[in-house]
Amino acid sequence: MNNKINIAIDGPAAAGKSTISKRVAERLGYVYIDTGAMYRAVTLHVLNSGREVMENLNDVDIRFSNDAHRSIYLNGADISSEIRSPEVTENVSAISSIQSVREYLVQMQRVIAADKGVVMDGRDIGTTVLPDAELKIYMKASPEIRAKRRLEEEQERGVDVDLSTLIQQIIRRDDLDMTREISPLRKADDAILLDTSHMNIEEVENNIIRMAEELLRGE
Repeated sequence: MNNKINIAIDGPAAAGKSTISKRVAERLGYVYIDTGAMYRAVTLHVLNSGREVMENLNDVDIRFSNDAHRSIYLNGADISSEIRSPEVTENVSAISSIQSVREYLVQMQRVIAADKGVVMDGRDIGTTVLPDAELKIYMKASPEIRAKRRLEEEQERGVDVDLSTLIQQIIRRDDLDMTREISPLRKADDAILLDTSHMNIEEVENNIIRMAEELLRGE
């Protein structure tokens, strides 16, 4: 018997979902799927091609590397850095709200998760993509805390941006994600709320691992 579960981790932008999901997947020996990166990949493809979204979907081949870098490839090219550009960030919410894009990627994500043992993070994993996931986590933190975390990430990549700009970007992204018509950002009724504002990475990781192990033991 496949003694594995699927873990859905949702929450607003810059809540630390990707970092935590990678660590949890590594600890459990699970597959990590960064759905946000998938939407960014489609957004980058649309921006680069200048064509309509519907004309682009059949040309999109998204793959993740299995190494520690967890690189994402679009049609064979490593786009891990490109999808984090300000232009992609400004447009990803609009592109990801298009029904055809969501349907295309949700189907891809469900196929990946069919055999269990997946940690998937995004905006609507527990509500739409994997509503039957055995463990659902909704991570949150204040816009100011999230902006400070994003600032550190950008500085590490050599990107010059100020904190106030990041705070405004995050507030705007929250509003777009929560008010979009298709699969808006919201906590699933059976998701566990995890406020990470005053928790470090290890504390968040250990909390989720504990919950997963309890489920696997049938507690």
